[in-house]
Amino acid sequence: MTKTIVPIAAALQAGAPDANNVLHMMRAGPLQLAALPPLSLYVHLPWCLRKCPYCDFNSHEWSGGGGELPEQRYLDALIADLDAALPLIWGRTIHSVFIGGGTPSLFSPEAIDRLISDVRARLKLTPDCEITLEANPGTFERDRFRAYRRAGVTRLSVGVQSFNDEHLKALGRVHDRAQAIAAVEEAASAFDTFNLDLMYALPGQSPAQLETDLDQALALAPPHLSVYHLTIEPNTYFAKFPPKIPEDDEAYAMLDRIVERTAAAGLARYEISAFAREGRQCEHNLNYWQFGDYLGIGAGAHSKLSFAHRIVRQVRFREPQRYMDQALAGVAVSQSDDVALAELPFEYMLNVLRLKEGFTLAQYGERTGLPITAIQRGMAQAEQNGLLVRDFRRVWPTARGLDFLSDLQTLFLPDT
Repeated sequence: MTKTIVPIAAALQAGAPDANNVLHMMRAGPLQLAALPPLSLYVHLPWCLRKCPYCDFNSHEWSGGGGELPEQRYLDALIADLDAALPLIWGRTIHSVFIGGGTPSLFSPEAIDRLISDVRARLKLTPDCEITLEANPGTFERDRFRAYRRAGVTRLSVGVQSFNDEHLKALGRVHDRAQAIAAVEEAASAFDTFNLDLMYALPGQSPAQLETDLDQALALAPPHLSVYHLTIEPNTYFAKFPPKIPEDDEAYAMLDRIVERTAAAGLARYEISAFAREGRQCEHNLNYWQFGDYLGIGAGAHSKLSFAHRIVRQVRFREPQRYMDQALAGVAVSQSDDVALAELPFEYMLNVLRLKEGFTLAQYGERTGLPITAIQRGMAQAEQNGLLVRDFRRVWPTARGLDFLSDLQTLFLPDT
């Protein structure tokens, strides 16, 4: 079964309900959700100093002809986008906010202060709401991180990727080793918690070079470490001009070493790519992986929103200039669709199987509105293959299941 895609502009011309019509979303449908999951807010700031050759995110180089970022107009568009979406989330509390990109730290602390203030004026945030901002060491200034803290950011995510200047250059990063170390040290000084992003299986990277990167990363004592395998994504520079990266066996050995080293340093692996000290897990990403809801605003942002009888996914206009024009005109959503009933089990498992602790049988029913029998065959096959284990209340991937996550997730694809 395929999703029914509704281009919003065409739907409006045809007189169909718009993407933010709550009565349309609340009409009778195939699901019976007893309760709505936690809700997060994602804000996308799309510009970077330079597009990295491996990046397939919606990010755009800012040249600007020497001019400044259109901060105020983009913020106006974000708030117009949020205002239009408010009827879909009336009465719901926001548990986390994530400001991602792009390179959000290109935006001034004053702009981030305005953004967070405008969000707080419109939404109810939990008292301990986690507010994360992604930052690039290439935009690092010593007072800038502290100003973000004063603006209301509670957690910084620093995109280091490597501490090796040769590898940073190959990855197209705009910072060097010294800037990366200075940025992380300042994040540790300015924030109670922060994340450090690291990549492995880099072009020409040896096991010894990985060890050196890990030595430096762990010496900085991050409360949270995200570690990603460099993958060659379609429609990127690396897809057109692929670099030579370590073979799969060598990359698996690197991951094993990362798991061993992080555990010894007191960072527990709680998700396939995430390691954290006790109490320092990323609440925002946990909500994604537990199939929670999120409202995404900004150029190309995605949303997943639950209603009593359906689960809806939305996408905003992707190109920044068009997004601003559309959002300020009250039509930021380019695409909206109900998640098909047959696809819900796979969508759920695609997320929760990333978690080391997996999920509870009760949560599966709460988040999908479906009986556990919908995934029974896939679970039995995964268990037989040694990829998954379960008891009377919980299901979780084995170490082999995490290593071969794609194989595990594929077992829950809908029948075609």
